[in-house]
Amino acid sequence: MIRKPAVAGAFYPRDAESLKRLIESCFLDDSGVGFVPELNNFDAKDYPINVMVPHAGYQYSGAVASHGYCKIVQNGFPEVFIILSPNHTGYGSEISVFNEGEWITPLGSVEVDAEFADEIISSSSIASADFHAHLHEHSIEVQLPFLQYFSSDFKIVPITMGTQTFVSSSDLTNAIYEAGNKLGKSYCVIASTDLSHFNNQEKANKVDGFVLEDIDEMNSFKLFEEVVQYNITMCGYGPVMTTIDLSKKLGKDSCEILAYRTSGDVTGDLTSVVGYASGIFK
Repeated sequence: MIRKPAVAGAFYPRDAESLKRLIESCFLDDSGVGFVPELNNFDAKDYPINVMVPHAGYQYSGAVASHGYCKIVQNGFPEVFIILSPNHTGYGSEISVFNEGEWITPLGSVEVDAEFADEIISSSSIASADFHAHLHEHSIEVQLPFLQYFSSDFKIVPITMGTQTFVSSSDLTNAIYEAGNKLGKSYCVIASTDLSHFNNQEKANKVDGFVLEDIDEMNSFKLFEEVVQYNITMCGYGPVMTTIDLSKKLGKDSCEILAYRTSGDVTGDLTSVVGYASGIFK
């Protein structure tokens, strides 16, 4: 299956050179890391690190995303990136794994690690091979150029979560863990999520603060409880819950929130904003 770009020309430029320049500007932005990092050699003892990054249009969230990608680049690329996202379109199954083929962006093609994908499906009670959920979903696609800018030597396992419950995230956590142990491949999980949507700036900062505190404390159950209790419109809490619990199973017990801002910090419109954050689980 060849997955063609769905949001090139909207969330990021469809021209390769323009896209590279925009990625560089995200790193160099005042809200970015301030420099374009160089890819280091992979060091297995430092892995797995996992990250949380946003997935809006680059002009809104790219600078925040640069903080997460800087950590990945500085640690060197593993063999596989498992990219977890929410399902914005409603298509597909509860947990949809894109288990074979390639993803195309203006910077080239990325091969899906079919072996790893199929092993996750085999180890899960919920996940299934499904392409439909991915065809128009933006939240995995926008992550790929940030990786491709630095290297083409990696594979991916794209997974969307149509059901974001404690049960589904626990199932996916165990499936990834068991598949990784069986295959012995180095991998990094990227949790793709934006935070609260369409609150004013003051309320966004407040409710996003609840979420970020839970993530910082590596408390996936409290994150789930507060998203429900306060009706926090964080789109990818399932991927983040999964990444927290998987990181803990892999001996990574801490999280550092690297950056936070809202769309209002970019546009100046503070009446209806979306929150963005990057974090590293290590």
